[in-house]
Parts: sequence; structure tokens; C-alpha cells
Amino acid sequence: MLHQIVISILALLLAGIFLSESRRKFIFILCKTLPRDILGAFRFMKVNALLWWWETRFYTVAKIFTGLVEAHPDKIAFIFEDQEWTYKALEDFSNRIGRYFRPKMSRSDSVALIMESRAEYVGTWLGLCKANFVTALVNTNLRGDVLVHSIKVAGCKAVIFSSDYKEAIAEIKHKIPELVLYQWSERKNLPILQGAMDLNEGLAATEPEPLLIDISVGNPRDKLIYIYTSGTTGLPKAAVISNLRYMLMSCGVYSMLGLKSSDRIYNSLPLYHTAGGIVGAGQAVLRGVTVVLRRRFSASQFWPDCVQYECTVAQYIGEICRYLLAVPRDLTDTAHNVRLMYGNGLRPQIWKPFIERFRVKQIGEFYGATEGNSNLVNIDSRIGAVGFVPRYARSLYPVALLKVDESNGEIVRGPDGLCILCEPGEPGVFVGKINPKKAVSDFSGYVDKNESEKKIVRDVFKKGDRVFNSGDILVMDEYGYFYFKDRTGDTFRWRGENVATSEVEAVISNAIGLRDAVVYGVEVSGNEGKAGMAAIYDPTQNINLDELSEKVKKALPTYARPLFVRVLSTLPMTGTFKLKKKDLQQEGFDIHKIKEPIYFFEKSGKYVRLTESLYNEILQEKIRL
Repeated sequence: MLHQIVISILALLLAGIFLSESRRKFIFILCKTLPRDILGAFRFMKVNALLWWWETRFYTVAKIFTGLVEAHPDKIAFIFEDQEWTYKALEDFSNRIGRYFRPKMSRSDSVALIMESRAEYVGTWLGLCKANFVTALVNTNLRGDVLVHSIKVAGCKAVIFSSDYKEAIAEIKHKIPELVLYQWSERKNLPILQGAMDLNEGLAATEPEPLLIDISVGNPRDKLIYIYTSGTTGLPKAAVISNLRYMLMSCGVYSMLGLKSSDRIYNSLPLYHTAGGIVGAGQAVLRGVTVVLRRRFSASQFWPDCVQYECTVAQYIGEICRYLLAVPRDLTDTAHNVRLMYGNGLRPQIWKPFIERFRVKQIGEFYGATEGNSNLVNIDSRIGAVGFVPRYARSLYPVALLKVDESNGEIVRGPDGLCILCEPGEPGVFVGKINPKKAVSDFSGYVDKNESEKKIVRDVFKKGDRVFNSGDILVMDEYGYFYFKDRTGDTFRWRGENVATSEVEAVISNAIGLRDAVVYGVEVSGNEGKAGMAAIYDPTQNINLDELSEKVKKALPTYARPLFVRVLSTLPMTGTFKLKKKDLQQEGFDIHKIKEPIYFFEKSGKYVRLTESLYNEILQEKIRL
């Protein structure tokens, strides 16, 4: 507290009558954010120094992990259910994987991995990278043609799958006849899929000797793994993650949030995505932190697990925090030792209730796309913020918000052809300047180069430069804090006003007891723009529509209130706990396509069942919306 008092006094002294109002405000903001900025700068420099050290000495993820094994072979790297994996045990498993596959393929070939979250998952891709192969971490929820697409888009030469996904592979194996299939089983003597190789048998006959020669030829900028986009708006794309980028994302979180090697992290997230597989599992692989893995997330078991495994840090993503709040209160809510939870997607509306109920001292909300170069971290638990950049430090960390046309999401350019920067409080698309010479600003893109090019904007700050377009709309306040607003394209226009779907979703979710809800715009004949529609997950069909309508009227302006509500009996969700909008949006409010109940917000201010006659009246423009 003393340093804050000193800073406040300093701010008052400097904000004297001899300075202009704008100067006084600048100095006040500078003094107020100085502690945050100094701490952030120190931690940021630590990250950059570490990456520089590793890159100049040609360290790869495999080399760093091997160093950790030599330093403390008996330390626990991963805990999975009743199993404790030491660094030596993970080293031996990964060496067997590398030695088994090394003679079967060529350097830089890719292998698809389809396995539940467990220590062997990390050991498998780690072993493949030791043999200089690239692992495509395929979403385990995918089936049929989408699964085939994901395997083929990464140019895979083989598929490793666990016995849990034998049926999924059996359905598509005739579509990938050129690929060699390897089945790994959790238990012995399980049936092997016809035409597949028994990986357990092969590993049992392979020695766990280190692959020192193979590891020595690796380069920090070599491809390490492929991680796929969630596929909420189309087929998944395989993002390229190099060794250096893996180091940046995992070590960036470690340093910026003040993690310690003595911590124990609870990671219930899928390992095929960035949050679970890199910023979670990566703490064990690169920083010597013990990580507790869970086969799949369970809201009711979250805090009991944290207590049982003595975790000091936990991860979240998407709607996990809302799910935890929806669980009935229990003694384990506060019996844990979790001091920090980090992740992305904690809604501002439930931030304070969450930390008050569960007594978590620090929330490390971060922002960043898997394939992107523009990342932010909230290091001081500022409610609602996804991170910060000092307003005077843009040259050191070149990210920015660019003005966009709110009606179509297109970036606006000035008379000189360059893009226009947003002022504080003005929403804009978040971008990061591309600089291949710096790990923090590089952009590796996707396996599909055409898809990579779509994410690049040229001639932004000056002619000839390039930036990565995140596609996300953020807002920055006068202190340099950034707040997520919406995805480009998720904002729709109705009655001449722009509606941010994320803001409406938060209101709807709170109004219905923190259930799942997704909001999108739908076209209505005879009307400009798109009307709001909310899809709510309620398999029991007991939602109180009168209560919902009252809360909607109270919390939202007229133009933002969803005119249609669809009640879902099943939940179309991605592996990162995001509801899929595309299919819902395409079906609109067509009662002939949708068997589930749809309700209409009529002029009386109540939601009523959308009948055939009411539906026809809307289409025939007999009802004024």
C-alpha cells in the first residue's frame, strides 16, 4: 500500500497548474499504471531473454525437456487419475515412441494423434518430435468427413489413435487407405482394429534409449505440432506451431503470471487445443511444473480434484467458470489452495461473483489466437480485461486496434490508403505487426498457405508492412487495458444499431440461471439488417419464458432484445466449450426445418410459441418487427 500512496502523491504533485490539461492527464495515467507497467516490462523482458537464449543455442522443445529429465528425473511431471508420471518415466515412454517410428517415415512427416487427455498423449507427440516428425493434434470430437479433412489437410502419413476412438477410425479408414493406422490401448489384450498396427506391442519391443543424434539436428523454428481451429464457422484449419512458438506461449504465461516450478496446475482441458496442450501441459514440458490432467472436464469434480491433488493453480477456458458457478455450493468451494486461475473467456458479468465465491486471489485472463502473433495477459486481475499494453510502449510491442466499418466488419482506411488507429473507448479489430525476426511477432500461419494469406493485412501503419488480423473486436481504455467485445461478423445490425452478440449472450445466460446460450442475427424478409435470435440449451423444457422476457426488457435496449428464442435439446459445442453458431444461424427461425420449440417476442413484451400462422404472418410482413 505504501508504494501506491507514494505514487498517488507523485501524481498529484506532477499534475500541477503549470501543465496543460492533456499533459496532466497523461502524467496521472503514467503514474497510476507505473507499478503495473514496470512489473509487466520486467516479466516480458524475462520471456524475451529466455527465448533469445534458447534460440541462439538451437534449443528445441525436446532438448529442453531432456534437460529437465537430467535435472530432476524423479520429480512428478504429470498426474493422471491414480498414476504419477515422473520426468524419467515420460522420457522413457517418449523415447520408445521416437525410436519405434523413426525408421517408418521421413524427417518432417506428419502424424495424426487422436487420443484422450492423459500423460501418454504428451509422451506420444514429444516422442515423435524427438524423431523430427510433426504431430497433428486432432480434435477427438470430430467424425466422418470432417475428421478425414483434418487428417488430410495436415498431410499426415499415419494415424495414432487410442482404443476409445477405434469406431471413429473404423468409419473412415476406407477414405484414408494410404495411411498406416496405429492403435494404442489403455488396457492389455483389447481387440485391435482390423488393418491397424498394435502400438503397445511395438513399444514393448523398443528400447527407451535417448535419441540424442536426432534431437541434435533440430532447430527452434522447425515445425513441432499442428493445432486446429475450433471449426465454429467452417472446416477446421491446421495452425503451424513451431518449437519457438510453443516456447513463447507456455513460457509467456509462466513468466507473465508469476508461476513457480513448485506449483501444481489443475488442467482439465483437452490437450488437442492451445490452452490445455501448450499453456497447460507446456508448463511441465518446459518449466518443470507438475500438471494434473483429467480425461475430460467435470464441473462437479473441479474443486474436489483441486483439493485431492493439492493444486495451487488451475486453468479455465470458455464457459467453464460459468459452469462452476452453476454447481451447488460445497465445502470444497473454499477448501482448496488455488491462488491463481488462468485462461480466457471469463465473462466480466460473472468475474466478481466467481472470485468472491471461490476465493481465488488472482485471475490471469489472457487473449490470443493459436496461430496469431498478438497476445495479451492480465497480470493484475483487472476485472473484465484480457490484458494491457502501455499506451507509450506500442513500438516495443506492436499491437493495435484498427477502425472497422461496424456494418460489415471491414477495416477502414484513410485518404493515404493506410489504416486508422482507434482512440481509447473506440472498438476496433485487434492486429499484431508481423516481424519474422522476433519470436513474439512472427506469424507461421496455417498449413494451407491460402488460409494464412487471408489473415494478413498489408499497408497498415506504413506502405509495405504486414499485420496479423485476429478477427476480434476489442476496446482499449485510457489506461491501456484491453477488453474483448466480439468476433468480426458476430456483431449484427438491427434497427440501425449494431448489436454485439457476446453482450446479449451474457444477459441471456444470467437471466436463465447460467445455462448455455448463443446469440446470432437472422434475416427476416422485408426488414433491413438481422433480427436477434437466441438458442438456449434446456433439454428439460422448463425454462421460465416470462421471467426471461422481463429480464431481457430490463437489461437490453429494444434493438438488442432477441426477437426469437430457440430451445435446444442437444448441445452443438466445440472442444473449447463454444456453441457452434453457423448451423444454427443457417436454420434461422424456420419452423419447417426445426423440430424444437421456437418462441417469438411479441409486442406485448412476452415470448409466445411460434406457430405456423404466426410464422406465416411474419414472412408475409403482416407483423411489424
